[in-house]
Amino acid sequence: MADYKKADFWQLKARKEGYPARSVYKLKEIDEKFNLFNVNVKIEGKAAVKRVLDIGAAPGSWSLYVLRKFACGKGFLAAADLCPLSREFDNDSKNKGLFDGSNFFFIQGDVTEDDVRKTILSKGPYTVIISDAAPNTTGSHMVDAARSIELSQTVISYGETALAPGGNLVLKVFQGSGIDALLKHMRTLFKTVKTFKPQACRGESMETYFIGLGKK
Repeated sequence: MADYKKADFWQLKARKEGYPARSVYKLKEIDEKFNLFNVNVKIEGKAAVKRVLDIGAAPGSWSLYVLRKFACGKGFLAAADLCPLSREFDNDSKNKGLFDGSNFFFIQGDVTEDDVRKTILSKGPYTVIISDAAPNTTGSHMVDAARSIELSQTVISYGETALAPGGNLVLKVFQGSGIDALLKHMRTLFKTVKTFKPQACRGESMETYFIGLGKK
């Protein structure tokens, strides 16, 4: 069994660069490969300001990555998770004040609940939706994969209702029964759909990522 308590290359790199988790390098690789945030979205005939939704944001690495990108231009990020964001890295010079800016909104709660969903939708529409959310794992591949599919369906439903035409979506999913149907569904919503496993994923992990580009 792998020893996740021992810091690996990606964890050490994350600490050095001021991120709470190694997962940031998964998003970074996806962004660089698919130009995830380089979207040309128009709302009511006008070029839309970049608005990103991060579902399952805790501890906050993906949100920090997005907010750092916004430092070079305008944008807004909404994030949600059952758990609070980590403030451990607030003192890092690159992160200082990012979670406290007017261009960031965080809600702690269940994204399937009506009041949380209503609040999230009120901050949209979004040009990009990202999600590294994963279910609580049981150790049973079948159970964990089924829970992941259910969670992925929730993320995709946000893509259907909260993502502007032309927008992009990326989500994590555990490989297992039901993954093909999920991929087929995404292909009805996006012009291009890709599957991708970033280098920062653990070799033994059953996770992969679905990327939907250009919402129809």
